[in-house]
Amino acid sequence: MTGNHQVLHGLGVSSGIAAAKAVAVHAAPGFDANEPPTTDWEAASARVRQAMANVSAQLTERAQQASETVRPILEASAKLANDRGLAKSVDAKLKQGTGVTRAVHDATQGYADMLAGLGGYMAERVTDLYDIRDRTISELLGLPAPGVPELTELSVLVARDLAPAETATLSPELCAAILTEEGGPTSHTAILAAQLGIPAIVQVPGVVAVAEGNLVAVDGGVGEVVINPTDDEVAELKERAVRRAKALAGSSGEGATYDGHKVALLANIGTADDAAKAARMDLEGCGLFRTEFLFLDRSDAPSLEEQIATYTKVFESFGDRRIVVRTLDAGADKPLAFANLGAEENPALGRRGLRLCQRREDLLDTQLEALAQAYKATGADVRVMAPMIATASEARWFAEKVKAVGLPKAGAMVEIASTAILAGRVMREVDFVSIGTNDLSQYTMAADRMQGEFAELLSPWQPALLTLIKMTCEGGRATGKPVGVCGEAGGDPLLALVLVGLGVSSLSMAPNKVNAVRTALRLHDLATCQQMAAYAVDADDPENARAAVLELTSPGLKDLL
Repeated sequence: MTGNHQVLHGLGVSSGIAAAKAVAVHAAPGFDANEPPTTDWEAASARVRQAMANVSAQLTERAQQASETVRPILEASAKLANDRGLAKSVDAKLKQGTGVTRAVHDATQGYADMLAGLGGYMAERVTDLYDIRDRTISELLGLPAPGVPELTELSVLVARDLAPAETATLSPELCAAILTEEGGPTSHTAILAAQLGIPAIVQVPGVVAVAEGNLVAVDGGVGEVVINPTDDEVAELKERAVRRAKALAGSSGEGATYDGHKVALLANIGTADDAAKAARMDLEGCGLFRTEFLFLDRSDAPSLEEQIATYTKVFESFGDRRIVVRTLDAGADKPLAFANLGAEENPALGRRGLRLCQRREDLLDTQLEALAQAYKATGADVRVMAPMIATASEARWFAEKVKAVGLPKAGAMVEIASTAILAGRVMREVDFVSIGTNDLSQYTMAADRMQGEFAELLSPWQPALLTLIKMTCEGGRATGKPVGVCGEAGGDPLLALVLVGLGVSSLSMAPNKVNAVRTALRLHDLATCQQMAAYAVDADDPENARAAVLELTSPGLKDLL
C-alpha cells in the first residue's frame, strides 16, 4: 500500500488528532512447524516453564517501573505467565509427543477458548493470554519479544490487536496514535489509551496492510484514518487541532449549560494514583471509584487496614469534592481466588457484584467498615453505590448496610434493564443512582461488550439504551433523587448533551475528557439539549439518532468532535 492514498474508518476510542509515520507491531513468531516431536517430555517441560518464568519476570520488571494505574494490569499479565493450569496443559501436550512451541500454542488456544466462552472480563483476558503465548514461544526460539518495537521518533502504531501490557508502556511523546484491526471499544487497551491521552481507533478494516513508513493521519474523535494524506488534508488536520485547542482553552469551572443549568463533571478512577492525578485537574470530584483494583489478581482479600489506608488517601486527594465509591464489582466474569463460589453455566449472568457480596457478606462488611473509617477520618463528601442491583429489595438491603456503619449516602448502579424499568421503586430505597452505560448496553442488547463485531449493537446511541436512560431519569424526577452516568458515554461531548436533555445531573468520565464535555455544554441551552434527547430517543437506529442531534448543535461543537 506504500504511496497509495486511502481513507479508512473504525471506532474512535480515544479522541485526539495526530499525523506521523506508521510503525508496525512486531509479528508473533507462531509455532515452529518443522520442530521435532518431543521425546523427553520432562526436559521439554522444564524448558517451557523456564521460558514462562522469564516472561513473567520481564513483565514484573515493567510493572515495577509503571504508574500505579498501569501496574495492576502488568502484574496480572505476569501472574498469567506463571499460571499452573496453563503449564499443566502444556505438559499434557508434551506427553503426547507434541513439539515444544506447538505444545505452547495448542495449550494456550484451549485456555483461550475457555476464557472466551466465559464472556465479560475473562473474555477480555484472551488478548493478554495470546501475548503470554507469543512471548513464551519467542523465548523458546531465542527471538526478540513480539509487540511494540522501540520507538525513536513520533509514530503511529499499527497492529492487529494490542495487549494491555504493551499499551501500558507507551508514551504520548513517542506514540502519536494507536490503530488496530481488532479490539473492542471498552477493552483494557482502549481505556488505557484514553487515560494516557493517546488518540486510538479500533476495528479499522485493513489497517495492518499499511506499510511501515507511510504517513498516517488520525482523528480519534471520529474514527478516521487517512493513509498518505495530501498536503491539504494534513493542513486541515492541523487546523482542526488548533481549532480544538482554542475551543478548549477557556474551559474551566463548574459544568453547566449556556443558560446556567448545572451538570457536575466528574472523573472515573481506579487507584489512589488516579485520584491524585485527577484531583489536580479542574473537575468537580470523582463519579466512579472502581475499588476492585484492590481485590483482583491476589490470593487473599485486602485487610481492613489496607483498605482504610487506600480509601483515606483517595478521599484526602479530593478534599471537599464529592467521591462516589463503587463497592466490589467482582465474581462470575471477574473471579476472585479467595471468593470462589463454584462453576456457573452462564457466568455473564451469574454471581457478580452485589450478588457475590450477598453470599460473601464478610467482604462487603469489611469494605463498608473501611470506607466508614476513612470517611470519619477525612470528613469527605463520600457516596457509596453497589453494582449489579436488579430489584428494589436489593437496593434496600444494601442501603441499610451502608447507613448502619455511618456512611451518609447509599446509591445503586443502573446496569440491568430491570433497574431502569422500575427506577422509581429502586430510587425510593437509595439516595442516588448512577448509570453504567457499558453494562446496561450489553444486557439490553444481549451482546458481549468485549466482542468488536457487536460494536453497532453496543453503540451508546442505540435508541433502546437511551429509552432506558430516559426511564431512569423519570424515576429520578418522581422521587427527587439525582441520576448520574459513569459509563464511557458520559465522555462523548455530543452524547453528553443528549444525556443532560434526558435528565442526567452528573457525568463521570476519563479525566482528560472533561474539558471537551464542559465546553459542549456551555454552547447549548437546556431546551436544546431536551430537544436533542427527544430526537435521539425517537430515532430508528444509532446513525439516525446521532445525525438528528448533530443538526441541532452549535457550529462550535464540530471542533470538539
